[in-house]
Amino acid sequence: MEWLSVIILAVIQGITEFLPISSDGHLAVGEALCESLFHVKFANKLGLTIVLHAGTFVAVLAFYWNRVWRLLGADIHVLGLLIIGTLPAVVTGMLLKVFASHWLESPLLTGWLLLVNAALLWWASHRPLGTLTYQELTWRQALVIGLFQAVAPLPGISRSGSTIGAGLWLGLKREDAATFSFLLSLPAVGGAIVLETIDIARNGNAGLSWTILATGAAVSCFVGIFALRWLITWLQRGKLQYFALWCVPMGLAVIAWQMTIAR
Repeated sequence: MEWLSVIILAVIQGITEFLPISSDGHLAVGEALCESLFHVKFANKLGLTIVLHAGTFVAVLAFYWNRVWRLLGADIHVLGLLIIGTLPAVVTGMLLKVFASHWLESPLLTGWLLLVNAALLWWASHRPLGTLTYQELTWRQALVIGLFQAVAPLPGISRSGSTIGAGLWLGLKREDAATFSFLLSLPAVGGAIVLETIDIARNGNAGLSWTILATGAAVSCFVGIFALRWLITWLQRGKLQYFALWCVPMGLAVIAWQMTIAR
């Protein structure tokens, strides 16, 4: 059942990495359900998560390849903004991995933070329409968006939702807020992928075969491209609050499930 479990988790990652409903939170719940229903034990959950993120990382490169290419030319100043915006996530990511990695796998914490994420999305959906392009951001504004990204490793908090919300708050156009959000994911996620891949290769602690992991990455990439197109369409129509309506019942259901188990 390892193949089925990884494919299910890859589909979850592909959808939820771009839709602002928290991929890490849904993966934490998905892993717990797979272990309960299929009796599959994931020896290295963080490693599996990073591999599935590698698939959606490639999806961002494929979807935004022209804008990524512009970072090396006409938009090279944006590269500096992305570096500044990435620094808070690097610090919090390292601290969480060293001191609170068990929190990142908690379904109960996921449930509560999904409710927080819903509130953030509802707030962001009611921001006035902005006029700025992402190329017009200042380094201070990039840092503010980076601070919102820094809380995303917590399960239940959406990285895309928090950074898009921050961008809308700062006056970015809707599509530009999404574009900067996903460009900002590349340094942080790319760095995490490299570090975790080195760790897996060095210590042999993947817990799953490389064939299964590669399949999971490919599925998350394929699904992710379609999810990204869907998000852009909904964002342009001003329907960000619809995702909040998903997070509330999902969060309450997870909390009720975990409370029942704990009895």
